[in-house]
Amino acid sequence: MARALRALARREYTRAELARRLAPHASDADALAAVLDACAARGWLDEQRAAEAHVRRRGEAMGSARLRAELRERGVSGEALDAALQPLAATEAERARALWTRRFGAAPRDAAERARQMRFLAARGFAADVVRRTVPPVSPGGDATEATD
Repeated sequence: MARALRALARREYTRAELARRLAPHASDADALAAVLDACAARGWLDEQRAAEAHVRRRGEAMGSARLRAELRERGVSGEALDAALQPLAATEAERARALWTRRFGAAPRDAAERARQMRFLAARGFAADVVRRTVPPVSPGGDATEATD
């Protein structure tokens, strides 16, 4: 119980994460389940709160698809997952544009550079249509035009 409390004092954990963290120190599976149940009953362990904390921490630099995958990996599913990601849907394009500006700041000089910038945003989990709208196209003269949202 002391290890669980120390871990939860540092940051929010999902039940699955905390179970993985405490498993090497538990005498058996029943003891681990009892500790997790006690933490949940006292309000120290909350899937929804852990999912929202993760989205707040990583949401600025990641797209919804990547965050959804990370939350599933952490053991969040169902309504908690949807509720945590719901506020991000409206800001997907804004977050992609802010990340692109912070990372690159200048329009691509050629098609290869544009493809590299698009891959960067796609790897961060932004939707393909958002990526296409965010990264400005390369003009025929070699100069890129500003992106439109």
